[in-house]
Amino acid sequence: MEFIAPRADRFALLCSILEECSLCRWILEIAGKRHIAVGGGAAVIPSLGKGPGSGPGQPALIFTAHYDRVPNSPGANDNGAAVFQLVETAASFRRDGGPLFIFTDGEELSGGESLRNQGSYTLGLYLKENGLGDARIFTFDACGTGDTLIISTAADQLLKNETGLGAEIVRRRVQTLRDEAFKAARAARLEKVQTLPTPFSEDAGFLRAGLAAQTITALPQNEAAAFSSLVRRGGTGAALSRDWAATPPGDRERVPETWRSLNGPGDSFSRLTPEHWKGMVDFAKALGAPKGRGCLTARA
Repeated sequence: MEFIAPRADRFALLCSILEECSLCRWILEIAGKRHIAVGGGAAVIPSLGKGPGSGPGQPALIFTAHYDRVPNSPGANDNGAAVFQLVETAASFRRDGGPLFIFTDGEELSGGESLRNQGSYTLGLYLKENGLGDARIFTFDACGTGDTLIISTAADQLLKNETGLGAEIVRRRVQTLRDEAFKAARAARLEKVQTLPTPFSEDAGFLRAGLAAQTITALPQNEAAAFSSLVRRGGTGAALSRDWAATPPGDRERVPETWRSLNGPGDSFSRLTPEHWKGMVDFAKALGAPKGRGCLTARA
């Protein structure tokens, strides 16, 4: 509860939590943002090369979750829940290598700011400059409410008008990440999995920087089903922009209530469903398991 208190210093609290979990951390200060890196090799990112979570011919694997929140919002689901889920996941890999975890700063944008103001944009440029431009990046956001794993297709919207070889390479890499997510969901034995266009997260900044990124989120099953119906009828624009008021009245109730509560006072602990978090953690462990090792949930 301290993490979602009105005046909580989330940076200091997260550093303290990582220390309590015996997870070594390194602070990456980039363009005024403070990102917290955890995992094998995080201390020497400039010389990582292929990096943590990689195998022969396999690019580095990076999991991210932003710890910042908008003013006047508890930020329980956006994005406190995913932060704690990834802390638990990171602890399970403490002796097994695994991904590089980066708890990021500056996902939330103020009015008038562009994607180049997002923390993930400048972080993405930094990763490219240090040999991690082909990293496999999975962003966990708003993962604390619901029993249905959502593999976001928001990247398709951002990339659809991009042209050139670089954009095509990113498209292919995003599809590869999506395939990995489905395989991990099967390994974790998750029964409720959907692809849906979602509000943009850190993936937007990473994609703008030229890195492939795949957002993972969650919704209650009934909300996912209703929104899927809206998507099939083409009513997705408002959801991607979070301009709920622009949604036609007949469709407004189909926009997930979970999303409508984000970035406001309603994003409180009472909206979370911790009983479903194990599935998300199991998924993250399976996604981060070295190739050929399978799901790590049995060992956690």
